[in-house]
Formats: sequence, C-alpha cells, structure tokens
Amino acid sequence: MAPKEPLDALAKVCADVRPAEPAEGVLGVAPGLVAAPATVAEAAEVMSVAAERGLAVVPRGGETRLDWGLPPRRCDLLLDTSRLDRVIEHAAGDLVVKAEAGLPMERLAEILAERGQRLSLDAPLPGSTVGGTIATGAAGPLRLLYGSPRDLVIGLTIVRADGRVAHSGGKVVKNVAGYDLGRLFSGSYGTLGLIVEAAFRLHPVPAAHAYVTVRAADAGLAHEAVQAVLHSPAAPSALECDASGDGLTLGVLLEGVPDGVAARATHVADLLGADAHISQEPPPWWGAYPDGTTLIEVTAPPTALRPLLSELATVPAAVRWSAAGRGYAGLAGDAAEVAETLARLRSALARHHGGAVVRYAPEGVRASDDVWGPLPALTLMRRVKDQFDPDHRLSPGRFVGGI
Repeated sequence: MAPKEPLDALAKVCADVRPAEPAEGVLGVAPGLVAAPATVAEAAEVMSVAAERGLAVVPRGGETRLDWGLPPRRCDLLLDTSRLDRVIEHAAGDLVVKAEAGLPMERLAEILAERGQRLSLDAPLPGSTVGGTIATGAAGPLRLLYGSPRDLVIGLTIVRADGRVAHSGGKVVKNVAGYDLGRLFSGSYGTLGLIVEAAFRLHPVPAAHAYVTVRAADAGLAHEAVQAVLHSPAAPSALECDASGDGLTLGVLLEGVPDGVAARATHVADLLGADAHISQEPPPWWGAYPDGTTLIEVTAPPTALRPLLSELATVPAAVRWSAAGRGYAGLAGDAAEVAETLARLRSALARHHGGAVVRYAPEGVRASDDVWGPLPALTLMRRVKDQFDPDHRLSPGRFVGGI
C-alpha cells in the first residue's frame, strides 16, 4: 500500500495520481505511486513534491524501452508522460516542430506528413514517445544521413530534480548556461531530469525513394560492398546489413527527386552486382531489432564490419548493422554464453574504437554480465549527475556506473 501522505501531497498538485499496480514494475522493481501530469506546470509541481519528500522518480513514456538498462535501486514514483501528448507548434516554414514528451512518434509523423514534412528519426519500436526516444537515444536506419536524437533536437525543456523548469536551444526563452540539453539528455535514461518538451529540426518528405538489396556470400564481400557504396556519389539515406538468417543481406535506401533516385539506384545496383534488386518496398527486416532474448547494441564503424560479423558468425545470433556505425545483435543463450559473446565482441571492436552494450536481457543475464562495459567518461558523467540530481533520486541505478 502506498504511503498516504505522499499520495495526498501529490494529489494536491496533479489531478491524476494513484497507487501503482504490481504489473507496473520497472524490471521487477515495484513503484509506490503513479502520477500523470497533463501540463508542464503540473509536472514541475509533481517533481517539487517528490523532492520535498525524497521520492525516487522514474519517468515512463510508451514503455517500449522501459526494460532497457538496469533496474532502478528504488522507484517511489512512476511519472507517466502519456497526458503530455500535444504538438505545441509546427512552424512549417521554418522546418521546426515543438512537441510534448508523451506524444507517440507515429502520431507526430502523421501530423508532419500533412504538411509534407517529417522528423527524419525512424524509431524502430511502435508506440515510442518523443521523450522516451530522446532519453534512450534511439534511432533507426535514417541515422546514417540525418543522425540520432542528439543531432535533430534543437531545443529541450526539462524539469529538474528539484522541480525547476529549464530550457535549452531554440524555440525557448530561458536557457541553462553552459549546457546543450538536447545532447546531454539524449541517452540519459531519465537520470538527469524529466523531459517535457522538445523542438526538432525537420526535413521535407522526399518525392521518391528506392531500396537496393543484394545477398553477400560472406563478411568480406559484405564489407567490400559497403565500402563501395559509401565511397560512391550515391549519397544513401541509409545502408543496413542483416545477418539474421542463412546469409548476409545488404539494403541501401536512396531518396530524392524521381529522376535522380532512379539513376542513383541503378548506379548502386551496378556496384553491388548482377544479383542486386531495386524495389519501392523495404526488405522485411528493415528498421527492426533482431530477434533474441538478449539485445546487444554494438558501436562498430564501417571498418569494423568484417570482424563484427566474423565474431558473431560462430554463435547463434541475429545481427542488424548500420553504416552509421551502430548495430544490434540478438542472442538467445544463457548468462554464460552471453558473457562470452560480449567479451569477444568488446575485444574485437576495441581495436576499432567500438564497443558493445546490453540493452535488454533476462534477469539472470543482467545480474551476471557487465551490461555497459568500460566507459572512459564515467568520472565526468558522475559529476554531471551530481550537479543535476545531487540526491540521486532520478532513475537511480538505471544508467552506467550506477548513475
């Protein structure tokens, strides 16, 4: 039963507060209360009450990545952003949109498409929200040309641990001196503050597109094909590699005006060989995470594709890799098998300044393996955490190094 005193205090500042249900646990850690503010002002009041009473707060969006990272050390208050779901401003002439954190990415895409525009950030999981996408730094195949959330966010509004509202970047009035919040909060897992609003840079919806796909016989040929496309004038929007079945498949997305896309697609098909196929539809695996009970995100630049695929070829793993330097491996093994694969991957990729991080895994794997791996910037990250959340109440323990 949730303590009545915090519940009453929160109910005075937020219309939607209740005791949590057992099923609302975050990786097995049961929250005490759930609050769903409908405005930034309400969210600030909720965070202020939480600060006064020392409550540990974990934000919740669409729950598509709530199982990423580590369990919080405690969760007194689950802060649900689902009622913060408005588009605040769409300045179509400036190619800028400002939206609240709880807005689903699909709904944002629909609104922007009405004006022939898009946020070039293809989140792989349906139901992902604006805030959750930024908090986990999630991006799909379009990352190659357009970048990740940290590259497309031009302004951010957050509520700090003490309940104060802070802004950074464009489309805002008050700034936090010395910090680019869009970059700082991208991939922060709710450990620095509550994201409530974000302003994004937009792009026009391309008039035409084409996918060029080809099977590669082995890792060496896949590497050569990737290098050929990247060093050509084709300018792909995305270049993905799939190794989830009985072979390797490369997929290249080209976008632009119809005549230009057709010519570039033909050029890429010629580079990839006689078996290359041009289509208006993406391959079925495009933009999805690979299957597996454990999902490992790898940082692997194009030069590391050969060792990455070679290491994973000896274990039952499904792999998706982007020429942007990010990829995912889906594993189905037990804790010992995952630990061995992780160690081999990190060793192989370290020579290319790459790495591997466990995004989600069964409890036994999370408990026994080093989820995050080595991180040279950990000392700096801890100092930032201390400045933004001195009492360590925001998603405590969810991030690297127990942050």
